[in-house]
Amino acid sequence: MRHHVLRLLRVSYGQNGVVERETEALGSIVRRTALPGPKTRAILERKEAVVPKALSVYVPAVIDWAEGALVHDVDGNVFIDLSGGIGCLSVGHRNEAVRQAMVEQGDHFTHTDFTVIPYEPYIALAERLAQLAPGPSPKKVALFNSGAEAVENAVKFARAHTGRQAIIAFSGAFHGRTLLAMTLTSKVSPYKAGFGPFAPEVYRAPYAYCYRCPLGLRYPECGVACADAVETMFTTTVAATSVAAMVIEPIQGEGGFVVPPAEFLHRMEELCREHGIDFVADEVQTGYGRTGRFFACEHFNLTPDLITVAKSMAAGMPLSGVIGRTEVMDAPGDSSIGGTYVGNPLACAAGLAVLDEIEGRDLMRRAREIGEHIERRFRAFQDRFPLIGDVRGVGAMQAMELVEDRETRKPAPERTARVLRRAMERGAIFLRAGVYGNVIRVLVPLVISNAELDEALDALEGALREEDTPASTRA
Repeated sequence: MRHHVLRLLRVSYGQNGVVERETEALGSIVRRTALPGPKTRAILERKEAVVPKALSVYVPAVIDWAEGALVHDVDGNVFIDLSGGIGCLSVGHRNEAVRQAMVEQGDHFTHTDFTVIPYEPYIALAERLAQLAPGPSPKKVALFNSGAEAVENAVKFARAHTGRQAIIAFSGAFHGRTLLAMTLTSKVSPYKAGFGPFAPEVYRAPYAYCYRCPLGLRYPECGVACADAVETMFTTTVAATSVAAMVIEPIQGEGGFVVPPAEFLHRMEELCREHGIDFVADEVQTGYGRTGRFFACEHFNLTPDLITVAKSMAAGMPLSGVIGRTEVMDAPGDSSIGGTYVGNPLACAAGLAVLDEIEGRDLMRRAREIGEHIERRFRAFQDRFPLIGDVRGVGAMQAMELVEDRETRKPAPERTARVLRRAMERGAIFLRAGVYGNVIRVLVPLVISNAELDEALDALEGALREEDTPASTRA
């Protein structure tokens, strides 16, 4: 991994207030050009001609190569990446073990469709995932391409198993962008606006977002009243005997890294057991060690009927899966589940290497260390900057929510966007989340060094300081 120690030669403000610097570096971060640099600008101009506008670009830097937690752009700038490919890179960019596994698999074959001519890597990966899933019941595994596809197939398994149609999803949820997954997703803009009509028989329940309680109450005095509200739905909204599955994120991802009280999740699981509803844990973002346990549901002692996984499953290769009780997984009829590319052999080889890396490098322990460090820094930021209303997370899945006023908790999405942009200009890439777009979240590769992590957090602190400083007093 390359590190740089360079001297800041010049700082000026170019068009639209973009910071321009000649060669600058602090440890790993390097700034050789303004953002976007000239090579990036030329490539993005080509993008505008051939790529739909809906596919807008967040980071104004075209990647050239990356390693671990560092991203190098085509102009020679180096960023510390705390977005991790939106949570896909727990083992880091360009992981050598993953790369080698794919090369070796490619030397044999790259595709057949598992249901036409099967291959061993699919079976080996399924075996390992079945062993990792919580609960004593035997498990089976089906592989797919994306998180959304895994969620849609989990619903198919549940409907086949229960003979029912209705699905319960939650406020603040994100489950993907395909038709049913988009219907299950809660946030309207940008994910749902203008794309209806949506899939029928999906019912929305309140999630235990205690910082912004949907019922206007306070935990724990509320007695987890939102769980009572879900139970009431079976009287006022949909009969329990019509519900096939409850699809829930143990910790909400796009919804803002919302960590519910354990009692809420236990009540949801109990309701499912009581009424014969399949309990589906969407672990697409929370799984694979990010929270310090392999599955986030393990923190709450949950035993889901079905678990969906994706993202860090194969270090960015398109691969997802549904892990479930054998009884549920065997319910659909012959050839009713599948797809041409699902469980691609190259992706399966990558997936096996990822599991080896998580185990061999003890990355779940590392996730806990990273999380403790980030939380300490975030809480120090909260003490210093009134802009930060809440700090929350589990393991390396950490976030802070930005507000205009701590008393009213009015969301601050515009200020959040400015902080993220300034952090990016300082060389650190963070993502935002939340229904109101006012949450800064961390999906850092778990292989990041302590020095790189602190350098990125220093960049974020500088961005917060700049936002906290009145414009009239800025140097």
